[in-house]
Amino acid sequence: MALVGVLVVLVALIGYRAWQQSRITPEERERRRRAQLVVSGKMADATLVDIREDLLFYSYDVRGVDYTASQDISALRQYIPPDLSVLAPVSVRYDAHNPANSIVLAEQWSGLRAGKKVG
Repeated sequence: MALVGVLVVLVALIGYRAWQQSRITPEERERRRRAQLVVSGKMADATLVDIREDLLFYSYDVRGVDYTASQDISALRQYIPPDLSVLAPVSVRYDAHNPANSIVLAEQWSGLRAGKKVG
């Protein structure tokens, strides 16, 4: 009986911990995704296609496949250069197992390379 009681308590604790971890906010989930890509993501050159308000649109190539992606940078405003119009090509970090999962900017890393205005 005591063993059954211990098992019930153990299962309840494991269930409670799993429930708590599933309550991660979308913002925290996105921050963790960016942090993981900074640590383990592969790097490639990318082209900044467009900038619309808080979205960066970029394209890059991985093993002959072209990807076009966007990143919401509203939470990363403090890491953005003041004038995005003078950007040189950018770098991207992507997941080697899922190259569509990518970023150009994170709290600990930036693929935005400031350049010089031409003309």
